[in-house]
Amino acid sequence: MAPVKVTKVLCIGAGYVGGPTCAVIALKCPHITVTIVDLNQARIDAWNSPDFKLPIYEPGLEDVVRQCRGRNLFFSTDVEKGIQEAELIFVSVNTPTKKSGVGAGFAADLNYVELATRQIAAVATTSKIVVEKSTVPCRTAESMRTILEANSKPGCHFDILSNPEFLAEGTAINDLFKPDRVLIGSLQTEEGKDACAALAAIYANWVPEAQILTVGLCAFSSVNALSAICEATGANIDEVAHAVGYDSRVGPKFLKASVGFGGSCFQKDILNLVYLSESLHLPEVAAYWRQVVEMNEYQKRRFSKRVVDTLFNTITGKRIAVLGFAFKADTGDTRESAAITLIRDFQSERAFVNIYDPQVVEEQIWLDLDEASPAVPLENIKKQVKICKSALEACRDAEAVVIATEWKEFKEIDWSEVYSTMKKPAFVFDGRLLVDAEKLREIGFRGHHHRPPCSLMKIR
Repeated sequence: MAPVKVTKVLCIGAGYVGGPTCAVIALKCPHITVTIVDLNQARIDAWNSPDFKLPIYEPGLEDVVRQCRGRNLFFSTDVEKGIQEAELIFVSVNTPTKKSGVGAGFAADLNYVELATRQIAAVATTSKIVVEKSTVPCRTAESMRTILEANSKPGCHFDILSNPEFLAEGTAINDLFKPDRVLIGSLQTEEGKDACAALAAIYANWVPEAQILTVGLCAFSSVNALSAICEATGANIDEVAHAVGYDSRVGPKFLKASVGFGGSCFQKDILNLVYLSESLHLPEVAAYWRQVVEMNEYQKRRFSKRVVDTLFNTITGKRIAVLGFAFKADTGDTRESAAITLIRDFQSERAFVNIYDPQVVEEQIWLDLDEASPAVPLENIKKQVKICKSALEACRDAEAVVIATEWKEFKEIDWSEVYSTMKKPAFVFDGRLLVDAEKLREIGFRGHHHRPPCSLMKIR
């Protein structure tokens, strides 16, 4: 059987993965109709907004959507219609870490993945290729296959593929235009390989074939895990190592000290490894990965303690400017952002906090701070925290500035003006190694000749 030539693609989930990925597919494959569906009406309305105020911020994304929307890229809440018409379906729904039950705090909550899979089985009347695209643990595709086969209608056949995303928020569009590699996992049956070839043919419209890697269904889900996990799950450690080697982020780009990592995937993936390791009775492996997360939390605590210690052991009643709330620059995503932890710590020390971020909306900041301090009423949080419209506004009358996100504009702040509006002595705590200490001294600031841990700089 020859691989099907796909002309209609559906993506279930219009978030950080599904939206940009399928928008780029639409741009690069004008012969394919791409529909992105989501049950969140407000999110779909934003994707369809006349002024292109998209629900997520990603450099270059608006330009891609402007070129394709209404031509071969469509956004809708009609999930059933999308399923019926599509030949290939990406499942790209949210997979947060479980907050309760077995594996709470570590295992991925696959409820949305299962619901989407069951809906595909219930609605589909023709055969489909179903692609698992969410950030999920090893063997999820196998579970999806079991659900689809158990609930499929007569004459309906489902081929399951895994196609993990390796996007870095802030550079996602460029990552999609020029990926280091595209990984596609499939069953090593004739049908599985044909389905794999059909998806590979889509990417081949702009990705060199040498960079499209096809592996067994479980192999790449163990990326960054140890050989013990590969052995226990049936993954091939050589395939895993080969796939990791294609990622340009493994190296200097990733090895940069900061106040701590965040984001929607990295911590979640590590916690999944902890849960998977424990499930496979590999306690030493689980302990190793758990320590990575614990070290990240320690780094955040160490940073906030340094702020308190330097401000004469108390920040009670003092005003601290926090520049940046997104987990990193060039994204509006705040998931697991270090800024949330720092601000919560400052709140508990009864400090006043001014926040400025160029992309994160006010509603999201209040939502995150409310969730971070469940025992504190939001009205009380709002008495301590102020959201500002600019970096200069945030720094006014502050005794310390904390750089929590490496936005480019923070490098270009008029630090002379900042200093003139701050209380003295004034302090800058650079959590992202962003500012040029020597340049600040030349402007008139006095500081340490060497950066201590956490890139602390005292400004007299």
